Amino acid sequence: MGLDLDFSEGQTPIDEDERDGLRIKAITTRGELDEFEQLGVEKAIAWTMGRKPSVKQILTEEYIKELHKRMFADVWIWAGEFRTTNKNIGVDKFMIGTELRKLLADCQYWIEHTVFSADEIAVRLSHRIVSIHLFANGNGRHSRLLADILVSSGFGKPVFSWGRVNLTKEGEARAKYLLALKEADNQNYAPLLRFARE
Repeated sequence: MGLDLDFSEGQTPIDEDERDGLRIKAITTRGELDEFEQLGVEKAIAWTMGRKPSVKQILTEEYIKELHKRMFADVWIWAGEFRTTNKNIGVDKFMIGTELRKLLADCQYWIEHTVFSADEIAVRLSHRIVSIHLFANGNGRHSRLLADILVSSGFGKPVFSWGRVNLTKEGEARAKYLLALKEADNQNYAPLLRFARE
């Protein structure tokens, strides 16, 4: 029996080659996949506890890939590796590295020149990571955890609440989050900043 996934709004479908990278062949539904991925996310959060990487360490391709790998390596063979296919969201697969380097340089500039508040820098980082869509799966969860690490370890502020719910599940909070992301696509970050702290 194969992996039968239903994708809701805002979720990126996984193609057949990516599905072949599933480590746990007993997973057959979206619900089961979400449960196993959540366990990995929790392990990655535990890994981040007690560590206080510098802003310079956080804003590297190596750290960003390592974080994704720690979140999803128990579930996906390709965890921590940039996607090799184009999706319904994100830049062309060949532009991922270039766009990420531009984003990291932008973040360094925003920090060095105090262009935005700490919260806004972290939220802009999260939004742009999702927009680039580095990985085949888990981009939203990865980007939010990365923003939490930057705002807490990098800037010494509390982690974001992100609506205090699991945003992989459909519902009012997910709809509000997706709407805030669309506003951020149009350079209106106020709704996403509010959502991140509510």
